[in-house]
Amino acid sequence: MKILKKSLFILFTFLILISILIFAYTKYKKPIYEGEIALQNISKNTTVYFDDYGVPHIYAETQKDAMTVLGYVHAQDRLWQMELMRRIAPGRLSEIFGSKALKNDAFFAGVGIDENSEKAIAQLDKNSEAYKLATAYLDGINQFIENGKTPLEFELVGVKKEKYTLKDVYNIFGFMSFSFAMAQKTDPLLTDIRDKFGAEYLKDFGIDGSFGTTKLKNYKGKTSDYAEISKSVASLLDNSPIPPFIGSNSWVIGAQKTKSGKVIFANDPHIGFSQPCTWYEAHIVTPDYEIYGYYLAGTPFPLLGHNRDYAYGLTMFENDDLDLFQEENNPNNESQYKTVDGYKNYTIRKKIIKVKDSTSVTLNIKESIHGPIMNDLLTTVKTKKPIAMSWIYTQEKNQILDAVYSLCHSKNIEGFYKNVELIHAPGLNIMYGDAQNNIAWITSGKLYKLDPSVNPNFILNGANGIDDKKEFLPFSQNPSAINPSWNYVYSANNQPEAVDGYLYPGYYLPKDRAKRIDGLLAPKNNWTSTDVQKMIVDNTSSTSANIVTSFLSQIDVNKATSNEKKAYEILEKWSGSNSETDVAPTIYNKFIYHYLKNTFQDELGEDDFAALLSTHILKQMIEPQIANETSVWWDDYATKNHKETRKEILSKSFIEAIASPEKQLGNNVSSWTWNKVHTLEHQHPLGKVAALSGYFNVGPMEVSGSNEVINNLAFTFSDKPVYEVKAGPSTRRIIDFSDVENSVSILPTGQSGVPSSKHYDDQAQMYAQGKFRKMKMNKQEIIKTSTKLLFIPKK
Repeated sequence: MKILKKSLFILFTFLILISILIFAYTKYKKPIYEGEIALQNISKNTTVYFDDYGVPHIYAETQKDAMTVLGYVHAQDRLWQMELMRRIAPGRLSEIFGSKALKNDAFFAGVGIDENSEKAIAQLDKNSEAYKLATAYLDGINQFIENGKTPLEFELVGVKKEKYTLKDVYNIFGFMSFSFAMAQKTDPLLTDIRDKFGAEYLKDFGIDGSFGTTKLKNYKGKTSDYAEISKSVASLLDNSPIPPFIGSNSWVIGAQKTKSGKVIFANDPHIGFSQPCTWYEAHIVTPDYEIYGYYLAGTPFPLLGHNRDYAYGLTMFENDDLDLFQEENNPNNESQYKTVDGYKNYTIRKKIIKVKDSTSVTLNIKESIHGPIMNDLLTTVKTKKPIAMSWIYTQEKNQILDAVYSLCHSKNIEGFYKNVELIHAPGLNIMYGDAQNNIAWITSGKLYKLDPSVNPNFILNGANGIDDKKEFLPFSQNPSAINPSWNYVYSANNQPEAVDGYLYPGYYLPKDRAKRIDGLLAPKNNWTSTDVQKMIVDNTSSTSANIVTSFLSQIDVNKATSNEKKAYEILEKWSGSNSETDVAPTIYNKFIYHYLKNTFQDELGEDDFAALLSTHILKQMIEPQIANETSVWWDDYATKNHKETRKEILSKSFIEAIASPEKQLGNNVSSWTWNKVHTLEHQHPLGKVAALSGYFNVGPMEVSGSNEVINNLAFTFSDKPVYEVKAGPSTRRIIDFSDVENSVSILPTGQSGVPSSKHYDDQAQMYAQGKFRKMKMNKQEIIKTSTKLLFIPKK
């Protein structure tokens, strides 16, 4: 017995010692927020004040010194995130994660972003300020790599640190641009529906732009497995360790509509949630420059920013800048494809993907004049007909570095507008407001017209010489509104009005958020920052009540069970609110899923139905399709001797929508509150391993909001017990030009990507609760609430 006790004591002591060592080691990994560091290639002492949320406020004598220091402090908080970001576009994730990342790598290596980056750098003016400052930023990162602490993730996965280059920056911007595109997720699926069922089945999808009823107003002063492409690309983006960009809100309120008589700017880009979160905040001050910016990991210039003179932000334009072409092979020579000038040889691009703990994989990527052949890049595509991808980003001159530099160095609204023209892709709604009371919405992107006979919502003919003819439009025809007479501008990824009679094709989101934003902004003329803070977390849907009215009219409540009657009454009184204590959204979203499944899955099958759920076009069609009594989709394909009606399908869906939460939440309908089923967890790539999830992941937390409300905390419709929020506002920021120093913001988790840092998750609860914190710009206030890290020139 004594031996047993002694053994247990020794074991217990050993475990305690191990725990202490692990704790001490992880604490050692914390970023350095105070003290002194010697840094090469800075001319004078540079001071960084880390405020109470870990935001670095960099005070330097030159912009070059500031950028070198920015690179260093950015790397000490986010080097692991930088590593993932730079690897995805060139297809290098397999070097870290092994063969499970091979599909992702094969696809992105084939897209050609890496080669486009090389070409762009070769054309870059090496004497430009953009190049010099970007190089200084990279120097800062590389000095941290050489002298700083190695992040824990590098040691866990066994990856060696490598120096950063300008190509990494371009590749990160390239992946960001690709994640904006929706054509590769939508066009193949619509082509399959057209070829399998006929044009009648496409009427409910509104691909003619007819569903875009809340449009942004301009102001100048044969069956193949095409759907496999949709499913494959959607799966790659959804399972990527780097979250895709999905949408956004932004509005700028003119001086005539604010209580102070000064512009108020609001922006909340919607991006897939991850840990660490997307943006890194930093404030730079030099004698000739100031910016408070939001940076992607590994990029030198902020995509969102403000100073005392102006503010800018972005949402996704959702225009169509990516087309898919079906090529026609030479029947006698599969290395050739048909063009109007005869058969041409495919070009072959070789790419080697290194795979951790395995042999390298060599890709021979086949390309036509339109772009890479998708069949070779996506293993699930079964059609033998070659499908090429044509994307503006890789086909036009890439000036993204100059563009982003220019946005954060603009002097006035005229210069800002001119700089937007440098962005050929992705398509963005770029929002602007300034201290001179100018406001603007400007779209970026090199827009083009196709032949009137061509519908870009489908896979196009690569051989006829008609489908691939593009008429590029001058930048002056890009949709925009500068200082409009109605005194506000906004964007919620909705469709712009036609310009010169041309309605730009795209994959716009439904009117829900746009209608709500416009409806709130238009009547009020005394807006304050506090009002805008409340508006940016608004949870009310502008369309759900109409949808509920349509489907309740088809339900025979006299035949309903007790719980069905209670649910009916709750929905009947619902105003569209999605607060945590509401019951209606729990019932509503169950109904929407079962209605969609009962309406579309019989024709599409389980896999294609899942692909449809990931598209923007699905969200657009729900309200009009439910209201369309004669829709061909109501009939159940599986029942040959009976033609189902709208009433039958909606009644069946309603019954299933109540039966599901009865099993999952119990029989008390009043207890089915939204907070029990709508949760948010910020997943770290290594947090998918159960043993590591508690250390790396943040959450889960109960949240309000929903799909397509202003507080767009989005999820995929399903019958699961819990709706796991996958995407939403990547920041909420409000700049009030009557009081710039008290402008506010919030991040979903925190500034740091280092789990042992106190700034890893110190904003998570505030974010979930719809709260804000200041974006400090007053130096005296910053000093009082900050730690001080001094960078001195290394001798």
